[in-house]
Amino acid sequence: MIIERAEVIVTSPNRNFVTLRLQTDEGHVGLGDATLNGRELSVVSYLKDHVVPLLIGKDAHRIEDTWQFLYRSAYWRRGPVTMAAIGAVDMALWDIKGKAAGMPVYQLLGGASRTGLMAYGHASGVDLQALFDSIREHRELGYRSVRVQTGVPGLKAIYGIAAQSVIDGGLERYDHEPARRGAYPAEEDWDTRSYLHHLPTVFEAVRSEFGPDLPLLHDGHHRMTPIQAAKLGKSLEPYDLFWLEDCTPAENQDALRLVRQHTTTPLAIGEIFNTVWDFQTLISEQLIDYVRAASTHFGGISPLKKVMDFAAQYQIKSGCHGPTDISPVGFAAQLHVGLAIHNFGIQEYMQHGERTNATFQQSMTFENGLLHPGDNPGLGVDLDVDEAGKYPYEQAYLPFNRLADGTVHDW
Repeated sequence: MIIERAEVIVTSPNRNFVTLRLQTDEGHVGLGDATLNGRELSVVSYLKDHVVPLLIGKDAHRIEDTWQFLYRSAYWRRGPVTMAAIGAVDMALWDIKGKAAGMPVYQLLGGASRTGLMAYGHASGVDLQALFDSIREHRELGYRSVRVQTGVPGLKAIYGIAAQSVIDGGLERYDHEPARRGAYPAEEDWDTRSYLHHLPTVFEAVRSEFGPDLPLLHDGHHRMTPIQAAKLGKSLEPYDLFWLEDCTPAENQDALRLVRQHTTTPLAIGEIFNTVWDFQTLISEQLIDYVRAASTHFGGISPLKKVMDFAAQYQIKSGCHGPTDISPVGFAAQLHVGLAIHNFGIQEYMQHGERTNATFQQSMTFENGLLHPGDNPGLGVDLDVDEAGKYPYEQAYLPFNRLADGTVHDW
């Protein structure tokens, strides 16, 4: 089965997405997600100029060989652009193989290990009342677990708080695309001391309002030093978090040793990692509890399955990155892996907008708090090319932070 055609399709229904579409001589079509939020066109060029010419005429069944060829033959390895491009190829080839076999991808990975995947949603608010309302909304939508992000007194804008925006002439929550469309990134403000003082009071209030049984998560988004992260983890212990995510910049892996020494709050890290080697120390020394890798930025299904098999040896579970900067294609890829592996933990699920769901038709279901990729052959996602063509690319950047004295800080 030979790859005879490859297209790179850019569309912006609710946000920008980059999709690789491969077609074989037997008529099977495979899709792969190559979206790199805020740097989408760099991956478009990498695919069009450097990868697509290498795929035409190749055997679509040789998934592992193709992955190793694209990774090793470039010599300049790793990085989000390279790995997003390779990931798109890998997903598309798994999609094709599933369709050729007449089976969903999770069956090719060993079959289902569970009936569905527990998901968590993003609850947020500028104050406690708005946060409580958001938590109730998510529970009404069926979520059994929620991530809690809150405003901090004295700060005007902060990561994780769903804003309001005028879309199609109406006012609605602007949480489909945290990257704001425009020629320059939006500037937000930050004060770690205020955050560390305020956040434990928020979780105390949430526990008082919603009780001890609701799993609660929080994302620090790389903004703390190791000792600040340790302090926060310890102060949150009374509120029994499911996890504290990205408490300190993950590039400094030694920092997690210090955090581990001071808190028993479970830790999740890895959404900005690109290869299994980024996790080597964190897993082998059991410095984290959940792997946050995303199929889209991690090289696809093949390496995601491998890193989770590695993590399983240390009783570390999955917690794949799943906001709307993962397209429905990349999200489906993660669901197939999560359904098949034994050490699944939880799946982030930030729901896409109506235009995105019309562009990417999905067999995925979300019922009673559980996700399932569906049983259609392949990944279970079809791209409506005509619909995609209605939404051309729009420049968009993620925001950035400055401290009160003007210093650029991690967002």
